Amino acid sequence: MLFTDRDDAGRRLGTELARYAVGHPVVLGLPRGGVPVAFHVAHALGAPLDVIVVRKLGVPYQPELAFGAIGEGGVRVISEDIVRRGRLTPRDVAAVEEAEQAELTRRAARYRAGRPQEDLRGRTVIVVDDGIATGATAAAACQVVRAQGAARIVMAAPVAPPDALARVGAVADEVVCLGSPPGFSSVGQWYRDFSQTPDEEVVTLLAQSPRRPPPAERAGVEVAVEAPDLRLPGELTLPPGAGAVVVFAHGSGSSRRSPRNRRVAADLNRAGLGTLLFDLLTPAEEADRSNVFDVDALAARLAAATAWLGTRTPLPPAYFGASTGAAAALAAAAEPDSPVYAVVSRGGRPDLAGSRLAEVRAPTLLIVGSQDRQVLALNREARARLRCESRLEVVEGATHLFEEPGALHRVSALAEEWFTTHLSPGGPAAAG
Repeated sequence: MLFTDRDDAGRRLGTELARYAVGHPVVLGLPRGGVPVAFHVAHALGAPLDVIVVRKLGVPYQPELAFGAIGEGGVRVISEDIVRRGRLTPRDVAAVEEAEQAELTRRAARYRAGRPQEDLRGRTVIVVDDGIATGATAAAACQVVRAQGAARIVMAAPVAPPDALARVGAVADEVVCLGSPPGFSSVGQWYRDFSQTPDEEVVTLLAQSPRRPPPAERAGVEVAVEAPDLRLPGELTLPPGAGAVVVFAHGSGSSRRSPRNRRVAADLNRAGLGTLLFDLLTPAEEADRSNVFDVDALAARLAAATAWLGTRTPLPPAYFGASTGAAAALAAAAEPDSPVYAVVSRGGRPDLAGSRLAEVRAPTLLIVGSQDRQVLALNREARARLRCESRLEVVEGATHLFEEPGALHRVSALAEEWFTTHLSPGGPAAAG
């Protein structure tokens, strides 16, 4: 595969990455040569373009061997194993880091020209280079982006050797490469024009790519959700241009003020999805622990809240359930007249929905932490009983509450992708 120049490579790579246009991804170009390629990718996806300025920290007597990397915002990724095996002293580490930090600061100031750095927290980030040779720089960039709070990282390049792709694949969530030809010796051999990209071109391309911030957040409106014989306090948020509303079903007695669900809801709002958080139980009902596991009652209340929501907005509803709330969400979605087009469960107990699992028609995503072993086993059993489109996503290293760094961001990214994909024309929701 031969590319005319970086513009040609960027256009072709943008076509390959079109599926990531949903939600609100960010495209980051590795300066300098990766920026012209990233420019066309960002244009194809309608995404904001920024640079990822990263500096590898090389072992002093073997500079090509990196013991870490640094990025903007004080991000620092260190391999303690290489530091130990290289017998590097704290003074050695500090000296290398000081020199590279000065160069990083200089380059960032030059490229940004006063523009603020794009906020990566909780978002899908596509890191783009004009090619991958060893994979060391690309891997370092992915590690820095992860430390800056990205929920999902896609490393993309027009060309790379197989061993480099494997190296990058160990730190990125996905690697997209147009070609991995045999006999790879350098990136430049796969371009007719591989002339150097000057700093001025990087600055110009960034200036020509307007920042497209996430849809403006709208403060939640306090509402009273009507259920049989009572009104439950809630918070309804409808960002401008929202395409759907996600109704949260809390579990284990937690209320609309659950910090984890509120963080996910805020991420969904930034992605242009509306949210409804409300109390499934009254304070008096919460005092009786058995109510938390009364899936039939919770499902009926959730269905009533969904019907009430339909009187407030014509937007299609979806469910996001946690713990026992996930069982309630699936039971409610199993009703023949349910308008719900998708369901996501976070650390849920879908098994508690019992025989109704086979009646769920809405595409269902089950998200469980790899360290939440008992719940993971129950989710696997429950998924086997579903007859609708379904997927089980395991977040590596996460426990039941997804308190580990980046774990909840990963949940948000997975939920956003599921809700937006199944809402899109031609998707399962549209087809049904």
